[in-house]
Amino acid sequence: MEKIIELKNLTKNFDDQQVLKGINLDIHHNEFLTLLGPSGCGKTTTLRIIAGFEEASSGEVLFDGMDISKIPAYKREIIYWKRRGHVAHFLVK
Repeated sequence: MEKIIELKNLTKNFDDQQVLKGINLDIHHNEFLTLLGPSGCGKTTTLRIIAGFEEASSGEVLFDGMDISKIPAYKREIIYWKRRGHVAHFLVK
C-alpha cells in the first residue's frame, strides 16, 4: 500500500523534558489509525506536529514522500480538529 504520511525519528522537547523520542510511523492510503495511550504520552503532540501546529525538535514529517516539516499548517493538505473529551480527527485531501 502507498504511504501517505511518514514520521521518521521524530522527537519533541519542551524545555528540558523530552516528550517524543524517536517516533517512526507509516500511515498508508485508506488506513484507519488510532493512537492510544495514557494522558501525557505524546498522542496530541504527535498529531499537532503532523498538522503543523507544533514543530518537532528533530526528525521528518513526510506527506506523499515530501518533507513538510517546515511548511506552515495553513499550507498543508491536512485538517486536524479536536474537541475536548472526544477523538481527534484528521482529514487528508
